[in-house]
Amino acid sequence: MTADQADPVVTSPYGAVRGRYERGVAVFRGIPYAAPPFGPRRFRPPVPLKPWEGVRDAGAFGPTPPKPPYSDAFAHYLSDPVVPGDDCLNLNVWTPDPDPAARLPVLVWLHGGALTRGSSAVPVYDGHAFARDGVVCVSVNYRLGVEGYGLFPDTPPNPGLRDQIAALTWVHEAIEAFGGDPGRITLFGQSAGAISIGALLAAPQTQGLVRRAVLQSGPPEASERAKVRRMVRRMASRLKIPATAEAFAAVDRDLLLRTQAEVGRLSSPVVGGPAFGIVVDGDVVPRDPLDALVEGAAPGVDLLMGWTRDEYRLWLVPGGLLDRVDRLGAVALAGAMARCHCGSEVPRGYRALHPEAGAAEIVGQLVTDHLLRIPLHHLADARPERSYVYEFAWPSNLPGLGACHALELGFVFDTGDVPEARKLAGEGAPQELADEMHAAWVRFATDGDPGWERWDAHHPVRIFGDRAEDAQDGLAYTAHGPRDRELALWHADAARPPDPQLPREESPTEVRTVVRRLRRSGALRRY
Repeated sequence: MTADQADPVVTSPYGAVRGRYERGVAVFRGIPYAAPPFGPRRFRPPVPLKPWEGVRDAGAFGPTPPKPPYSDAFAHYLSDPVVPGDDCLNLNVWTPDPDPAARLPVLVWLHGGALTRGSSAVPVYDGHAFARDGVVCVSVNYRLGVEGYGLFPDTPPNPGLRDQIAALTWVHEAIEAFGGDPGRITLFGQSAGAISIGALLAAPQTQGLVRRAVLQSGPPEASERAKVRRMVRRMASRLKIPATAEAFAAVDRDLLLRTQAEVGRLSSPVVGGPAFGIVVDGDVVPRDPLDALVEGAAPGVDLLMGWTRDEYRLWLVPGGLLDRVDRLGAVALAGAMARCHCGSEVPRGYRALHPEAGAAEIVGQLVTDHLLRIPLHHLADARPERSYVYEFAWPSNLPGLGACHALELGFVFDTGDVPEARKLAGEGAPQELADEMHAAWVRFATDGDPGWERWDAHHPVRIFGDRAEDAQDGLAYTAHGPRDRELALWHADAARPPDPQLPREESPTEVRTVVRRLRRSGALRRY
């Protein structure tokens, strides 16, 4: 590339776009993949994009979907830029060679944020390093919160997931023009993005569109319809309107966001509570995605999946919740048992395996295993296709965070040098670790092998950010069954006859007791 090289122009099936060359990579931002979801289209499934004439400028990020801001406690660690405008169903492309003959592997990124926050404009998600290393990278915006995952009687469910299907369809139809190979598309996402990928893989509408998938800290799952409906009804009660899409569509966007944030302020992955989520709808989600994938949906799709060692610390450290859960002790453990549907032998076993752990760590690891590690183990065990499993273990340089939820993202994208990555990692994050993780994701997208043993009966797990005892592999090594002792406690608990004195379903009374105590102590903050 020369200093006077013209901006790249690509002609897709939907129209021509003009991007920019940045550090040797062609970047196209804010490309629409569906019509703006407002006016008569609000709360409705996405409407196909009409091709445009002329050349559309794609030099800046497009509008972000409506979303409430993070609380001050979480904004200290997480960035979430806002770009105003209605045309929020858009995506971005980074490519090393915008030539249809290039036929390069493609990575499609779905961001996290509990399906209520986040966007493709977060600087940590910059796709430059992937394009630098020979992969076309696409990042996607989709509707969030009540606009994307509210459950109403007068409109089809899951419009945010339907947005993602529309974006994936766009990628399959248009990415060749940007140098990508539509036969080598890998979805990758974290947290809610990974949960979304589980649903996408199982959706009838996406069969044949995806070759591989990466699930980071999020399992395939469907939310309980009653839990999502409670969110909508509570919002409707506060707004004094019917719980219908027609009524919600008439409400001012800012008021809707404030109400959503207020209603959801006490919910979190650790303590539970009403929340927005993907629901079984008989159409794009015909059944629970985990059950579908275990039983053979998405044949031929290889998986890379994993977690961070201390997922829970992102929710318990901001606002001082970790110390307060420790002080609650047995009450917090009772709430965790109710949330995780387990008997007392499970936390007792964790305590025996980790005698140095406080109540907050036991609660956090219990919930993480129940919601994340057990489903991913089950998925890897069941599928005949290749599966690879990892654990991110490097502790943040910021006090108390450990290897928390979302910390691995700056290493996967190799964007640890941006200020937004340092908000979570602190100063001095090891570039050696970014080199290891980023290269593994590139290898997986390229040929399906990230560089360690595929999952089998020995349960190989690649540990990133810790050193093996022989220290021959630097900041990454393969361990076999590192979580097997803890997960065996759950298998034993499932085989044990039910104790009538213990809750075997999530007990609202037990969970509410913990939430009330935390709320009185001032520990709960809006996420």
